Amino acid sequence: MSEAAPAGEATRAGDDRIAIEGPDGRFRCRWPGTDPLYLAYHDTEWGVPEYDSRALWEKLILDGFQAGLSWITILRKRDAFRAGFAGFAPEAVARFTEADVQRLLADPGIIRHRGKIEGTIKSARAYLAISEREPFADFLWKHLDGRVLQNRFRTQGEVPTQTKLSEAMAKELKKAGFTFCGPTIVYAFMEACGLVNDHLTGCFRWQECAALARDQRPAA
Repeated sequence: MSEAAPAGEATRAGDDRIAIEGPDGRFRCRWPGTDPLYLAYHDTEWGVPEYDSRALWEKLILDGFQAGLSWITILRKRDAFRAGFAGFAPEAVARFTEADVQRLLADPGIIRHRGKIEGTIKSARAYLAISEREPFADFLWKHLDGRVLQNRFRTQGEVPTQTKLSEAMAKELKKAGFTFCGPTIVYAFMEACGLVNDHLTGCFRWQECAALARDQRPAA
């Protein structure tokens, strides 16, 4: 589920909320609410175009762990996830054994879900296999011809939860051996990593994130 929509919310249709003015006088997307951690994430990370392969893999894995939960839950546990998964170094995670699975299942700082833990190890191996052919970042960005899709949504109701692009990317990821990467999870990942710019146009971060893109792809 998207980080910009509560867990369990299947669609944003009918949501006519626009950007809201915060206590600092800046207008931003409404979904971070007033949580300081969430606000900092929105203001400094979400929607920033990411071109680093390892960072993209980490974010995709964390979005998989989010399935069925809210993103703020994962965000609060992110440091523990990084510690438990060797800094999300795919080369290290790919070598994890059953002993590591048991260690992680006993770690109260993360989401202790065997399927997701084992899926992360499998996804690390898939990452390495892809990297033998091309950088993982290129594997993802090629779905957008290497260009950020600059959407211009005014209200939350206009923002999709999945698209043809996220369906295509999810299909390729699953074919490569990734798990917990359905089209809705993948679209949330695309939003968070700036493959698409889904900050509302009234949000101060829309223009800032747009300016960070190496190349831009106008919305259809």
